[in-house]
Amino acid sequence: MSINTEQFAAANKATVDSLLSVANTALASAERIAALNLNTARATLEDTVSGVKTVMSAKDPQAALAAQTALTQPAVEKAVAYSRSMYEITAQTQQELAKMVEAQFGDFQKSVAGMLEKAAKSAPAGSESAVAAIQNAIAAANSAFGNMNSVAKQFAEAAQKNIAAATKQGK
Repeated sequence: MSINTEQFAAANKATVDSLLSVANTALASAERIAALNLNTARATLEDTVSGVKTVMSAKDPQAALAAQTALTQPAVEKAVAYSRSMYEITAQTQQELAKMVEAQFGDFQKSVAGMLEKAAKSAPAGSESAVAAIQNAIAAANSAFGNMNSVAKQFAEAAQKNIAAATKQGK
């Protein structure tokens, strides 16, 4: 069995396209995280300056303590909001990458099935058991991928529920 030039070029183009998709997804995620971090740092600086001014303008120690205590709850809420935003960005990126992997795996499965079919047709007599063994190995790999994908989705759902629960507690 041989691969012709067009098949090789198509495989290379598909690989480059896949890598570009992964790179673009990763860069978009990094850009969103950088913007979140920059906005959070800016807001934190502004809140800190405002808080220091409020505490410094207090007339007595009790008023200063009251002002400082009043600043705590908004800070906690903002930290929870930051964590939620960070989780949402990473979860969305993970979902996009998982879709890409699933699509690539589906294409790979079709390609391998086609090659196996060609190999089975051109295989010498008596090699049916070897072809069957390869088909069984591929079926086992497909099953393992399906199980891994299911576990990853369950993990993502559990993490999302935990973030939702933590958000409710933070309010």
